This record gives sequence, C-alpha cells and structure tokens, in this order.
Amino acid sequence: MNKNVGSGDRLVRVVVGVAILSLIWLLHGNVRWLGLIGIVPLLTAAMGFCPLYLPFGIRTCSK
Repeated sequence: MNKNVGSGDRLVRVVVGVAILSLIWLLHGNVRWLGLIGIVPLLTAAMGFCPLYLPFGIRTCSK
C-alpha cells in the first residue's frame, strides 16, 4: 500500500477528524453517534493512505 496523502493533507484530516469527533459531546440523542464518522479521516491521516484517491489518481505527497 503506497502512501498517497501528503503532510498538509494529513494535518487537515486530523483537524477535521477531531472536529467531527467532537460532535459526540456537542450533540444530544441518537444523532450524536454520527460524530464517530470523524474516525475515518483520523485513520486515513494516520495511515497516510486514502482509498478514495485511487480511482481518481490523486496523490498529495511527493513520490
């Protein structure tokens, strides 16, 4: 698995992931669990690989 997420992209993913994950504490009721979607950008930032980039040939890191 080749890395296709650069450092700037990773930073944005971490910030967005934490912001979405914080919805667990900000929202009420069952809708609060939508905040778990924030785990996805955090995982892709940690791995440095985004599977959605493959079909489009996007690569934000240097080769």
